[in-house]
Formats: sequence, C-alpha cells, structure tokens
Amino acid sequence: MCRPLHSALESRKSYTMTSDPVSKLRGVQVIEAALETMPLSPGVYRMLDAKGDALYVGKARSLKKRVVSYTKIPALPERLRRMVSETVTMEIVTTHTEAEALLLEANLIKRLKPRYNIVLRDDKSYPWLMLTEDHPFPQITRHRGAQIRKGSYFGPFASAWAVNQTVTAMQRVFLLRSCNDSVFSNRARPCLLFQIKRCSAPCVGRVTEVEYAELVDQARGFLAGKAGKVQEALAHEMEQAAEALEFERAAALRDRIRGLTYVQGGGVINPASIEDADIIAGHQIAGSTCIQVFFIRGGRNNGNRAFYPTHTKAEETAEVMAAFLSQFYDDKPPPPSVLLNHELPEAELIAEALSLKRQTLNLRGRVELAVPKRGEKLAVVEHAAINAREALERKLAETAGQSKLLDGVAALFDLPAPPHRIEVYDNSHIMGRNAYGVMIVGGPEGFDKASYRKFSIKSAITPGDDFGMMREVLERRFGRALKDGEEGGPSWPDIVLIDGGAGQLSAARTVLDELGVTDVKLIAIAKGPDRDAGREWFHTDGQAPFQLPPRDPVLYYLQRLRDEAHRFAITTHRAGRSKTLTTSELDEVSGIGPGRKRALLNHFGSARGVKQAGLADLEATPGISRETARRIYAHFHPGSSLLA
Repeated sequence: MCRPLHSALESRKSYTMTSDPVSKLRGVQVIEAALETMPLSPGVYRMLDAKGDALYVGKARSLKKRVVSYTKIPALPERLRRMVSETVTMEIVTTHTEAEALLLEANLIKRLKPRYNIVLRDDKSYPWLMLTEDHPFPQITRHRGAQIRKGSYFGPFASAWAVNQTVTAMQRVFLLRSCNDSVFSNRARPCLLFQIKRCSAPCVGRVTEVEYAELVDQARGFLAGKAGKVQEALAHEMEQAAEALEFERAAALRDRIRGLTYVQGGGVINPASIEDADIIAGHQIAGSTCIQVFFIRGGRNNGNRAFYPTHTKAEETAEVMAAFLSQFYDDKPPPPSVLLNHELPEAELIAEALSLKRQTLNLRGRVELAVPKRGEKLAVVEHAAINAREALERKLAETAGQSKLLDGVAALFDLPAPPHRIEVYDNSHIMGRNAYGVMIVGGPEGFDKASYRKFSIKSAITPGDDFGMMREVLERRFGRALKDGEEGGPSWPDIVLIDGGAGQLSAARTVLDELGVTDVKLIAIAKGPDRDAGREWFHTDGQAPFQLPPRDPVLYYLQRLRDEAHRFAITTHRAGRSKTLTTSELDEVSGIGPGRKRALLNHFGSARGVKQAGLADLEATPGISRETARRIYAHFHPGSSLLA
C-alpha cells in the first residue's frame, strides 16, 4: 500500500540571509548557505522573496545537486537570474521518492502561484454525476464539491452543461428520478417528467422497488462502460414483450433502445475504442499556450475545456504540458490512460506520480501516458489539438482587440501605460436592506471573474446613502490590501471606476486620500440628464467632465465594465434577499433543525403562529418532544411562570 503523501515528508528546513534583497550576490549567498546542510535526498525547494512570498517551487531527485546550479549565475537564463536576485530565503521539504516530490511540488505551485513557475490557474470544481445509495429509490443528479453523501459518482465532467445533458439522457433511457427526497416523499400524483416519459414515477408506486432497482443496475452498467450489454438486454426484453403481445411495453422498450443508441453515437466525439481516458493536447502560438482536455469516461465524451497556463515565452509546449499535468490532477483522480499530442520530459516520473495519486484514492491500476501514432486514438488526439489551436487563435484575437481598447483608455485618461487591472464598484439594496457592494475586475484578458468580490454592508445604512456604502466598501478593500502589503503588486488596480458623478468622485477620493492611496486613477461614470446610454459623462481628477462620441469603442468598453458591475451587484443582492426570505425566527431557537422547523410551520402555518402558540399546543405538535416544546416556548416567552 502507498503511504499518504503527508506521511512521506521527512523534514523541513529554512535558510535566510539579511543583506540587500536585490543583489544577485545576495541571492547566491542565501543558496550557498542552504547548500551547506542540504541533503542529497529527493524533495521540494522554495525560493522566497523579502515578503515571504514564493518566487519559485521546484522538485529534485537530489536536492543538493539540483539547487547548486542556481549559484552558477552566468549559466542561468535571465529569468532565473532575476529570481536568484530576489531570493532572500530558501525552504526545503524532503520526501521518500521523486514521485512524491513531484506531487508535493504540484500542490504547492497550485496553492502558492509562484511568479517564476508555469502556473495553472484553475480554481473551479468540476461537476460529477451521482446515483444516491441512501434511499430505496436512488436519485440521479449532478454533484459538485466533497463527495460525502453515500452514492456512486461518475465523472468528472467538463461543465455543468455536459453533466446536465447526461442526466437528461439517463432519464430518457433509464427513467430514473431526479427530484430530491423531500419532493419525492410528498408527491400525490406523477409529475410532468412521467408524462413526457423521463421518469418511471416511483414516488406514486408506478414502478416497484425491485423493478426500479433493475433500472438503476442498467444505468450503472451503462455509466461503467457496459452499454453494449445493456442494449442487448433491452433488445431481448423487447422481443419477449412483443411475443407476449405486450405491444405497449415493447414500444416503450424500443424508445429506450433508440435513446441509448443516440447517446452512444460513435465517431471522433465518442470514440468506441477508449473506455476511461483524458485526451490532452497543447498548441502554442507566439509564446502563449492553450491546452485542451477531453474527458472520456465509460466510452462517452464528458465534455472538454480549454486552459491557458501562465508561463514565460521561452517555455516549450512539452514543458508547459508536463507542468500542467501535475497541477491538473492535484485535486482530481487521474484516469488509467492519458493520451497526449507531445512527448513529455520526465514522462515516466509523471506517470509514476499519477499512479501514486490513484493509489492514495484507492483506485486500481496504474496511469499510462501515451502519444498515439495511428488509429482512432490518434484521430481523437488530433481532434483535441485542432480544438486547442482554434481556441488559442480566438483568444489571441480577443486579446489583441482588448489591448487596443486599453490603449484607448490610457490615451483618454492620460495614463503612462495601458491599465493592467481596472476595478469597478457598484452597490445594490432596497431602502437600506440586504445591502451589498461589489467589485468586478477587467484587464488584458477580459473580465477576471476569479477576482470578483462581494461586500455585505455591515454598518447601518440610511436608505439612499450610497456614499456611505461606497465608503465602507473602499475602506475594506484598500485597507485590507494595504495591511497585506499588496500596494504595487499584481492585484493592485491602475484604475478604479465608480458609477456616479462629481459627488461620488469626491467621496471616493476622500476615502482613498485618508488611506494614503494616491497612485490609482479614479474615474466616475454618470448617465446623462435623460439617463440615456451613450451620453455618459466622465469625471476624473485634473480633467473637466466630458462625453465621448456615441459610437466610440472605448465608450462601449467602459459601458460594458459598468454594466457588468451593475449585473453582479443586482445578482448578489437578489441572492442575499432570497436567503433572508427563507430564514425565520425559528432558526434562532437552539435545537431546531430543518425537520422540526418544517413540522412546526406545517402545524401552525407560520413562524408567527409558533411564536403565539401556548406550551400545551407546542407539546401536542407531531414530531416535537416535551423538552423541545419547552425550549421553543422559553425562547419566545423568557421568564414565563409556566416553565418554573
């Protein structure tokens, strides 16, 4: 059995010097000091800057032999020379094997995002398809996050759309329920899905538990890649029904077989010769790389997704793909087969590390990395490579257009260079209730949705006091950034854009001046007298208010930024308001969970009815014990003599 990775870590050491952090000699001294006690064993090393942030994370079969190369400055490329010059501390972690070091390196790179590493920025969780196993009639549904609930999980899928398509197909073929358990237990008649032949209606007894279990077994077989056997069984069952003159049942089975045939659809999109594999193809243009991943599970295509790792222009496609592979599987199980369009450096080591990952997840079989040379597998890899090339071409075209717009913004507001990060702020509330402020971010890559932020307004807001909301949001955003030392870093904005006129501009400038923020261009965008889009007025320090021509591309871009912030603010406010509407005073009572809350509301009709109920009425409520009834009564009637 394989040891868990954390138990394989032998030791951790830190090395620090205290001289000038920008000197190459200074960085070399740090490394030489570390080498004096550095072991020859496998492990991971980290170069840290003066703030303690990771500059670079690397792994080595022999730490000492690998790290000594950083002391030979003339032999290093310029990128690594800069890295050495910024290094003030080194940390190492030893491991038992180089494969364990590779897994740890990938984990640290993904978490720390070092400036000089190839970094995969992929923080999204992937959806899975789940068949529950804690109910007599299992539910088929999509699932995201920790796999805690008892059930069978199939995936991952590239997107919510891909898993939704599969759920719909499974409903058509296997007639499994998708409703949650509470809806299932309260049905009195079949729902619409039964009427359109997408559910067998187990909720109202239209199918027995034994018959439904057979449907679930067929679905499991299909998802496990045994679609052929399932189809043969259905065909045999259809023939038997026809011979017994059960033509309606035979027709229903025929429709299910047709649906199954459609779902299996062969070709390059659904390769018949591939059971469980990921197809990974990379393409590089002008120093930018796109990596396209197709998820094949049980012989079915679970969708594809494009990734754009961050790296220097000098990195070759194979090197980028090798770094990508380790980080990509850091938080997901690798399949037994990974098909690539490039031979990777250290392919055997990567395969060993991914096999180790499968072992830690109790999955059988090793991981094989292969570059197909012929047949259907080659066709699938070539298809993925074409997708990677086309996706990268589209992205570069969009980036070029975005670059022109940012050049226009810089010229319009007299900036020394095109802005790298534009932050836009807006807020939303109804008469001061459910008040939220939001921040969205735009830049050379378009909208950076991973950097969006929500601010639940904590201070008491007078209805209509947008200035007060904006003050709180800006104080929290920039106060925290200054405390964390982010000023001048990649997450520090070049422009702050707010929705409003001269008043909002003045209020925002006051807040930033109080915080000592003077290096950010502050702009307010206000609609014209008739609130017509296209006739906006722009307010900024050092320039008189002005308008842009109605069809100016820069105007459209700034409008898009403002409208995206407004959309995000409205969405955030509505989500917060919906959450408030589903809460009640009962949530404040100790020991009252969803089940007891439902029993009380069903019995008394509302939270107000519960509040006004007598102790005897509470004790008579189904599902409420005498002790719980007294607790509820005490919450609403503190100090009552009835509780003495």
